[in-house]
Amino acid sequence: MVVRGEVWSVALDPTLGSEIQKTRPCVVVSPPEMHDHLRTVIVAPMSSKGKPAPFRIPIAFKRKQGLILLDQIRTVDKLRLIKREGSIADNTLTDALHTLQEVFAD
Repeated sequence: MVVRGEVWSVALDPTLGSEIQKTRPCVVVSPPEMHDHLRTVIVAPMSSKGKPAPFRIPIAFKRKQGLILLDQIRTVDKLRLIKREGSIADNTLTDALHTLQEVFAD
C-alpha cells in the first residue's frame, strides 16, 4: 500500500540525459485514486544537493537538509519502490502539491 506523502527508496535507473539517477528517496505525490488502482505511482525525487528554485521544496528528512525536486517528477512502476523510508510533514506535502498546481496551471 502506497500513501501520498510517503518517502520511498526508488530505483530510478536506467535514465537518459539530465534525468535524476540512482536509487534515491522520493516523495509519493500521486493521489490515492490513482495509485490504489494502477501499478504505477507518481513520485518526486529528493536530493541533498542541487540549487534552490521556485519549483524545489526545501525539506529536512532523516536529519539531512535537501530539496524535493518537482522538476524531476516521474511515473514509475511500483516494482521500482524498494523500501518505505517514512513520510514528510503535512505542511511540506501541501507546499509541494500547491507548487505542482502552479507549475501545471495555464
